[in-house]
Amino acid sequence: MVSELRLRRIRERLREELQELLLFEVTDPRLQGVTVTDVEVDRELAYADIFVSAPEGSVRKDEVLEGLEHAKGFLRRELAQRMSFLRIFPRLRFHWDITPERADRIEALLNQIRAEREARGEGGEEGKASSPAEESGDA
Repeated sequence: MVSELRLRRIRERLREELQELLLFEVTDPRLQGVTVTDVEVDRELAYADIFVSAPEGSVRKDEVLEGLEHAKGFLRRELAQRMSFLRIFPRLRFHWDITPERADRIEALLNQIRAEREARGEGGEEGKASSPAEESGDA
């Protein structure tokens, strides 16, 4: 078993090294622009779940995951060499991260609400709380 602090350091280092490999070492065009958004490693260091995304969103999901599966052996070998302080190197499992797309969707909805409020003339009232005295006219 690995301590929580050591596990956190391993996850961060793995994310950094993998991102560097994807940027500078991997030549597969399917993996251009791919970002490693998160890495989870189990306590036994048996598996590393790698979460990725691309600027184009889910449109490229299948293409990117296919490219990562194809490069999995190379990536694991390179990472194991770069992180030689680990006696056992985890198996890599790649997952599409929908978090950036959800964030974009939420931002679009908030912008839509903001625009509708401004169109109704409510734009300047955001965050302004009225006291009970103001509501009754006693202020």
